[in-house]
Amino acid sequence: MGPRGVARPRTIGEVAELLKAAAADQLTVVPVGGRSKLTWAAPPESCDLLLDLSGLNRLVEHSAGDLTVVAEAGVRLADLQAQLGETRQMLALDPPEACATLGGIVSANASGPRRLRYGTCRDLLIGISVVLADGTIAHAGGKVVKNVAGYDLGKLYIGAHGTLGVVVSTTWRLHPVAPARRVVTLDLDDAASAGPLVAALRRSTLTPAAVELIGPSDGAARLVVVFESIAESVAAQANAAVALLGGGLTSDELPDDFGCRPGTDDDVLLRLAFVPAALADVLAALPAGTAVAAHACSGVAYAAVPSAGAGDVLPALRAAIAPYDGSAVLLRAPAGIRDRLDHWGPVGDSLELMRRVKERFDPDRRLSPGRFVGGL
Repeated sequence: MGPRGVARPRTIGEVAELLKAAAADQLTVVPVGGRSKLTWAAPPESCDLLLDLSGLNRLVEHSAGDLTVVAEAGVRLADLQAQLGETRQMLALDPPEACATLGGIVSANASGPRRLRYGTCRDLLIGISVVLADGTIAHAGGKVVKNVAGYDLGKLYIGAHGTLGVVVSTTWRLHPVAPARRVVTLDLDDAASAGPLVAALRRSTLTPAAVELIGPSDGAARLVVVFESIAESVAAQANAAVALLGGGLTSDELPDDFGCRPGTDDDVLLRLAFVPAALADVLAALPAGTAVAAHACSGVAYAAVPSAGAGDVLPALRAAIAPYDGSAVLLRAPAGIRDRLDHWGPVGDSLELMRRVKERFDPDRRLSPGRFVGGL
């Protein structure tokens, strides 16, 4: 069932007024941005008001000398990168979803291959403004990279999928754009053979920006190692990587499918997390023919599992990778089966704490109810 109404505020104040009115009328609210990750959590139990934040699209402040930027939640990542690029700076996040906005990236905790070098939202977000369920505007963090003023409440909203508050403004730590890049690509007869190679890379003194394994889980694949720094450094590191890996071709260009999510809309797309050393074991647990794009040194992989039989495959996969601190979260599935699958898997003993946090920030369960772990 669709929302009863859609609102597109253009200021933070308008967001606050809308949430105050929704609270008075006991309406449930689901915020959206670029709508590129709507399936990245369980469907909401109710949605009276769809809150479209794409109108909050202003870059508020760019302090190039301090390597920080303040931008509203509806700013598209691609647009922000274009503006920052004029000063040879960047926000070092690279999720591939088209139309991704800053608020959506924070709410889904989305990232890409360069998380190996630069980290994720938790490492780069230094300040945040949110509107709470009752319309109160709250702030956490600041506009400087080092901020030790109390608890970092901003991290609560990372990956919360709009269940604790509506993200309206974000402040980020930036990085300079690297002047040079070298890419090492090694073809593998078997994806599992990447395991010892990735372990060797992790033990080495090399500092790649990304290490990607691309291909089917049980067939020929490619290992892509990316170095970004000054020209002398990337050339030397690429040559050292070829020697360490026992082969590989070097170039300045990234493969066309670098950073892309695998599979098609007919597949069930999963985000796997695990101990990096267990890469080969996790690949072995996947169904035959599963398309994989793995951040191989980070212990994160995206797997496109055939939708046929996914209801049985998913719990079996979760059980198989659990010994490796593994988890499998559903990101996308065909409409006919999505609502029948368990999006999150086993919750563990933290559910009661998360429930108390939800009750503190949204006691009436009006913000994206049911989207988060355990039906929160």
